[in-house]
Amino acid sequence: MKLIVIGAVAAGTSAAAKARRNQDDLEITIYEKDVDISYSGCGLPYYIGNEVESIEELTPRDPAFFKKKYNIDIHTAHLVTKIDHDNQQVYVKNLQTDETFTDSYDKLVIATGAKSIVPPIDGVDLPHVHSLRTVQDARRIKGYIDEHQPKKAVVVGTGFIGFEMLENLIERDIDVVIVEMKPHITSNLDPDMADYLEDKLAKKGIDVRTSKTVQTIRADYVLIDEGETIPADLVILATGVKPNVTLAKAIGIEIGQTGAIKVNERMETNIKNIYSCGDCIETFQRQTNQPVYRPLGSTANKTGRIAGDQLSGGSLEFKGILGTSIYKLFEFAIANTGLSEIEARDAGYDVEISHNIKPDKPAYFNGTEMNIKAIADRESKKLLGVQIVGQAGVDKRIDVFSTLITYGATVDELFHLDLAYAPPFSTTKDPIHYSGMILDNAMTNNRALKTSEDVRKMQADNQPLQIIDARAEKQHIVNCVDGAISMPHAIVRARLNELDKNLPTVTYCNSGTTGNAVQNILINYGFKDVSNLSGGNKFYQATKKKQDK
Repeated sequence: MKLIVIGAVAAGTSAAAKARRNQDDLEITIYEKDVDISYSGCGLPYYIGNEVESIEELTPRDPAFFKKKYNIDIHTAHLVTKIDHDNQQVYVKNLQTDETFTDSYDKLVIATGAKSIVPPIDGVDLPHVHSLRTVQDARRIKGYIDEHQPKKAVVVGTGFIGFEMLENLIERDIDVVIVEMKPHITSNLDPDMADYLEDKLAKKGIDVRTSKTVQTIRADYVLIDEGETIPADLVILATGVKPNVTLAKAIGIEIGQTGAIKVNERMETNIKNIYSCGDCIETFQRQTNQPVYRPLGSTANKTGRIAGDQLSGGSLEFKGILGTSIYKLFEFAIANTGLSEIEARDAGYDVEISHNIKPDKPAYFNGTEMNIKAIADRESKKLLGVQIVGQAGVDKRIDVFSTLITYGATVDELFHLDLAYAPPFSTTKDPIHYSGMILDNAMTNNRALKTSEDVRKMQADNQPLQIIDARAEKQHIVNCVDGAISMPHAIVRARLNELDKNLPTVTYCNSGTTGNAVQNILINYGFKDVSNLSGGNKFYQATKKKQDK
């Protein structure tokens, strides 16, 4: 049997390697239009920023490696221009010689990946304007910086690449302004967590312009809305990617509702003997079974392995994704898994939300705070999704949360997890435990939560509300929730007569623990409707700055 694979990055090489492991007598050929194969695209910004010294570290495998180890023939700079599925042939053009030829297959894998979205902006074709998708892109950007020594850059977009380029350009002593057309940065976070992150970046002096669109690019500046100009002698377009489906569409392969190739759980397309995998396909969200397009390297490798296994007689099937992701931005790690609050509400869930701000380990071991937003379903009490912004230990927690969601954990089960504890690694009750306790208390023990957004909306609607600041008086003077009464935890029992037991009441402290303690006191003394402010004053103040703009 002869296998042809179109594309030799993560998915294509994974498919070919798995097929070879299953069947040693296969004839396997891969055609790749680029000159680089099997590279780590996620590492490219760090090469530009000189954190990765050599591009060879990101391209450790060449065609000779695959020939020697797997007996796979990889032809780089070879573009497949057409597929004839009736006769099971591909038409190929050698981009170095312009020679064209045909090759036949018994099974075909389309792993054509994705391509950068280049918006139709006047000046987008200028030499100092770049997108980053491939190794060649990275070489061009790094070469341009080395040669021209730009001093001011504009990065357009706040996805993974946009933020990673922001950090690495700053590492090259380039002043950067980041422009985002949406009201909130980073689409992998809900607006409240995005605002929290934006506040952290503002405190670092990072210039972020949201709700702004680039209108024109010139040699030394970028023109955005309302005639504002931003000096820039380097522009990075990080405006997302779209699936490369041209070949597939030309032969009638079904395209899904996300615009990517539609496959089943075996990576089969609607045309017999043709499979697809990687960044050109749509997958499905594990919890809702709805189609999604999430082009991540981890998913590309996984779907490639499944395609290679299936076409060579295996039984691997795709189980869906939670969209788990993580990226680094300066000292912060930003991660998410499962459904966002917006996605959960859109899917019809009655959600409970908690914002849990806790250190990753004790202060005496230099613990730093992480903010964990957890989304749960009130009816089933299942954990639906988690988002984390923190400095240390974020990767550990998001992977635990991803595992819990995968196997349908309910929030009460989080407290009972037997997690590893020692002071250099965690607190005695881990932040994961706390998130479970907060949600379980809210849903089963009448310890209701209100988000900052809930409080602002109640106030905007002039609803009756009394807000109690349980912190020390000196903290209240520095800043507080709008309309709050200072009533420190230590003296709240003595001042209960100042409060109306029948009014909706919100308690808070800096991050939630003391606010919950005062909430318990009020409930025990017969107050009817008492909520604790999710995330406390820290989260309220961080998101308030964005709301007040």
